[in-house]
Amino acid sequence: MQKGERLNAKFKSFAWRMGRIESEISIMRLTRSALERLTVLVLEHPEDPIVRVQVKDLDEQRLSFNITLEDRVQPDDEAQVVDGLTVAIPAANAARMKGIIMDFQDPDGFKFHHSDQPHDLRLDLINLN
Repeated sequence: MQKGERLNAKFKSFAWRMGRIESEISIMRLTRSALERLTVLVLEHPEDPIVRVQVKDLDEQRLSFNITLEDRVQPDDEAQVVDGLTVAIPAANAARMKGIIMDFQDPDGFKFHHSDQPHDLRLDLINLN
């Protein structure tokens, strides 16, 4: 890797962590509050430092999202580290998670939204890509 490529990679990494760029292959995004709550959960359970997010069909109109803390990333997971937090999504779920925003609000907990406006700056989003 050339010097210019290293600097560009470092800038993209920094900008990505700051939630300022979105990859063409964006899978899922987190609000700052979701990231902060997930970080607290991982700190409370250091033996399971990986946040794994899955989606499945309940029926033809409803989905179920599942968040688990696990001890390792699975071989078929697509994983990204955000501010020290590793978030893994099974490859089989990756396409279905595109455009999904995970948010956390007390006392309601985690909520998943599908955004019709992916660049809505009011949400303070962090991209997982």
